[in-house]
Amino acid sequence: MHRRVLLATATSALASPAFAQEWPTAPIRGIVPFAAGSATDIVARLFAERMRETLGQPVVVENRAGASGLIGAEAVARSVPDGTTILFGTNSTNAAANALFRRVPFDMERDFAAVSLLASVPLLIAVPANSPHRTLNDLLAAARVRPEAISYASTSASQRVATEMLASMAGVRMLHVPYRSSPLATQDLVSGRVDVFVADQAVILPSAQNGQLRVLAVTTRTRSAQLPDVPTVAEAGNLPDYELFAWFVMVVPAATPAPQIRRLNAAVQRAAANPELRQRLEETLGMAVTPSSPEEASAFIRAETMKWTNAIRAAGIEPE
Repeated sequence: MHRRVLLATATSALASPAFAQEWPTAPIRGIVPFAAGSATDIVARLFAERMRETLGQPVVVENRAGASGLIGAEAVARSVPDGTTILFGTNSTNAAANALFRRVPFDMERDFAAVSLLASVPLLIAVPANSPHRTLNDLLAAARVRPEAISYASTSASQRVATEMLASMAGVRMLHVPYRSSPLATQDLVSGRVDVFVADQAVILPSAQNGQLRVLAVTTRTRSAQLPDVPTVAEAGNLPDYELFAWFVMVVPAATPAPQIRRLNAAVQRAAANPELRQRLEETLGMAVTPSSPEEASAFIRAETMKWTNAIRAAGIEPE
């Protein structure tokens, strides 16, 4: 009898929270729905590296590129909702997809639960360094004279919408050339195979700083601290109502338990406070690090979905 009591007590103690191993007990799988080297990939890898300090497990980044981010996003939406699979999403996957595509294999609001916002970044309008278009007005004037003679690259919804919105507001037409990844599009822009690329500052800035690209304008209402001499689209193109920026968010499958979401959020908050991460994203790449609560992230995504949907319709982009 005494032995049974001791065994029962020991079993109870092992099962108590004081003895339970804290979640997670295995590596976290972090899906990036765009190619390696993209702005989303850069943000994901920097956060993943620092989140381990809180989680005690690695966040293993996996690139699942294709279909403007829909392939990777769908993989997360369909994964087991236990917190071990996360999506490093963007405005492309979590705000614009429904307005851009006739068939989206997931519901952006129903199938995901927000963990936290991560960062935001302006887009830059860039041309090759040897381009004859030295200003945004030069580019737009050439596009007016020869409709669709100017070609533009895009690899994501934000890039395409930003360019088509610019063209629509300026009353011009440009030829869309889709690419699989931003690094490939940047290479073709540098070589002159495509005329213009509107992409995240993190993608364009390195090639602009080494003299391979010329930046004509920034898509936000204020100038970039990294490029203070580059005008905004409102300034350079006399388009006062133009503004778009890209953002990054962490989401999980909708049925993920709240304790796991809170734990992931705590890991994001601690990572965002890391001086090295902030220096890399803010000072080097010109991003704003913007951690949030899950509730704030959800509200932001809803508001941005309306904004991007309106921008897509105003630009006259038909769903594919």
